[in-house]
This record gives sequence, structure tokens and C-alpha cells, in this order.
Amino acid sequence: MIPVAFDYAAPTTLDEALAALAEAGDDGKLLAGGQSLIPVLKLRMAAPSVLVDLGRIDSLRGIREDGDALVIGAMTTHHQVANDPLVARFAGLITQAARVIADPQVRHRGTFGGALVHADPAADLPAPTLALDAEFVVVGPGGTRTIAAADFFEDLFTTAVGEDEILTEVRIPKREGWGTHHEKFTRTAQQWPVVGVSVAVRVQDGAIAEARIGMANMASVPVRATATEAALAGIAVGTDVATEAAIGAAVAGVAEGTNPPDDANGDPAYRRHLAEVLTRKAVVAAMMGAAG
Repeated sequence: MIPVAFDYAAPTTLDEALAALAEAGDDGKLLAGGQSLIPVLKLRMAAPSVLVDLGRIDSLRGIREDGDALVIGAMTTHHQVANDPLVARFAGLITQAARVIADPQVRHRGTFGGALVHADPAADLPAPTLALDAEFVVVGPGGTRTIAAADFFEDLFTTAVGEDEILTEVRIPKREGWGTHHEKFTRTAQQWPVVGVSVAVRVQDGAIAEARIGMANMASVPVRATATEAALAGIAVGTDVATEAAIGAAVAGVAEGTNPPDDANGDPAYRRHLAEVLTRKAVVAAMMGAAG
């Protein structure tokens, strides 16, 4: 199908973009990489009168260190994130997630911030940013504010970013030396995951000292498995039966309190079982990566 006619703005600065968005009002829509928005426009599921393209604003791109944080610009592409050495060093979980987003064409055009603001609960990036306690920096007419990952994802395709605000960057606490693993199950290649699990663990003195777990497609927002994280602390690193049993017991309740969707790819019971299986695999892989 063909989208409804719209006006197009291509600002080169953040101030120009905010002004264009304010002028458009409720009829305006931001365009980042376009990998989610353009198909929606073609299907006429959205019909904005104005598109404000962020693609020419260089200040929204790039990856850098800032003290104890790794900072990723909102318009940085998935390909750049997946291949950046700073991300691999300080936030390996993000590297692993970015590398399996869709296909190469999407990864070269889609943007880190665009995918997060789209807030699809089945997407690859929301769960690891939640697990790593990322912070989202947004700018609007009222100035700059920072939103914790726990408060950022509000509902299906809904975030805490206001209609007159723009996400500028994502700040992720550095976790050098952690073991990480992003595990997901899809029925066909490049499909949205039926369930996704993102795990990061810190090993100290031969045991898991700290764990972080985010899950995708287990509710209308990404889910943090805090009870399972606590249960994993203290488990000795190894490949023996005792370690395997301890991890199995710790992840047995990982899906408790979740509200998975019920669709052609699986009912809630199937997804809860799958979440447990994937979490166990991801914990073992992350643990061994940290120990190795």
C-alpha cells in the first residue's frame, strides 16, 4: 500500500528537530531508522501529517565513554553497536543482542534509540537494556531529563518519552569482565523471538557473585527476573551435576508473575516453559564466559 501524504522535515540540529516537532503537534512523527515506522505507514496503521527525520543530526550518533558509563547515541545503527569495541568491552550483552536483530539490511538502517522507543516487547534490545540498568536521556521543551530503564517501558509500544520529546542517548553502566549471553527462540530465521532471555553475571572467587536477567515477549513490556537473579548468587562455577542442579533450581521460577501473549507462536504455558529453558542455557553460557 501507499502511505497517506505527509510533509517532510529534515533538521540538522536537535533544536531544529524539537521546533519542527512542536510545530507539527499531535500530527507529527519522528523518523529514526524507519525499519518499524515505514511498514506501519505503508499499511496506513499510522497517518502523521508531518515526518521529522532525525537522520541528519550528527550529535545523535556515536559511542563514547563518560566516567563509569558507556554512552550510545540514539541514532547509532545496530550494525555500529554490534561491532563497536567499547560496547563489546563494557556491555557485551548489548553487542550480542544487536548482532542478532533481524537481518543485515535492518541492522545497517535501524537505530539503537529508534528500536527502544518503538518498545516492541518481543524486540531484542529492551530486555538487555533493562537487565543492565540503562538510563535514557530525553530532551524536550522543558529541558533534559533522565529516565531509568525500569520506568522507561510503560506498556505495549509505549514509553515514558513525551510526544514533544526526543531520545538523545542511552547510558549504560560499565560492566567490564562480566559474562553475558543473549538467547532467543524463533520459529523461522529473522522472526521476532517467541521468547528472549538476556543474562549477565559477575563471577568472583569461583562463584556467581551477581546476576542480571531480562526477558522479552513475556509481558507487554520487558521483564526483569529479580528473584531468579538473587537465587543464582553464590552458585559455584562448574560443569558438574551439582552446579547444573543448582542453576536448574534457581531458574525454575523465572517466569512467575509474567503475562506472556497467547498467539499462533505459543500459549502462555509454552512460553513460561521456554523462558525457563532459555534462562538455564543463558546462565550457563554467561557463567562460563565470565570464568573463562
